Amino acid sequence: MANPVTPAAIKALREKTGAGMMECKGALTEAEGNEEKAIEILRKRGLATATKKSGRVAAEGLVDSYIHAGGKIGVLVEVNCETDFVARGEEFRSFVHDLAMHITAAEPRYTTKEEVPEDILAKEREIALAAAKADQKNANKPDQVFEKIVEGRLTKYYQETCLMEQPYVKDQNISVGDLVRQMISKTGENVKVRRFIRFKMGEGLEKRSSDLGAEVQELLGGN
Repeated sequence: MANPVTPAAIKALREKTGAGMMECKGALTEAEGNEEKAIEILRKRGLATATKKSGRVAAEGLVDSYIHAGGKIGVLVEVNCETDFVARGEEFRSFVHDLAMHITAAEPRYTTKEEVPEDILAKEREIALAAAKADQKNANKPDQVFEKIVEGRLTKYYQETCLMEQPYVKDQNISVGDLVRQMISKTGENVKVRRFIRFKMGEGLEKRSSDLGAEVQELLGGN
């Protein structure tokens, strides 16, 4: 039987995941040449690696910005790593800039789901439960069904609002969290998105509606 793991397959997997050559070869061998299964294997291993490194101090890093739509939208993001050597690298800089672009497009409100205030989550649970009970398809369903519906809605809420849970705009098959774990695997360092801020021109301001006729009357001293 021919070996399903070819140099071309290893190279393609490495380009997609950022994992080392031997890791890619091992994952492809375990997956019997199936690239999707190999990616899943590497992600699981990458997660384990990231977990081991997550407790290490990451005090270096980079602050980057991205301005879009002719100056109408802007983002600042701080991403930390362990050494200045990694922070100055072109790959890390490109990674941080891609994150800034993602934040511009995806509009996250929080970095991680742990940052979502409990009162916000309680409100989301309340809304999801009310909507589920109002749906005739769920009539006479047990409480466990409603619990699953609510948890599903919260998962969706996290994916919409939390940066690390959002599908990455350049590759919807992975999350931003997956992207960060790939960078941890590549650098061998703890990498953390510490904070970000997103500006949108005029956001939060009450737009003034102009009534030219009324303004003219006021200038002329009319009532």
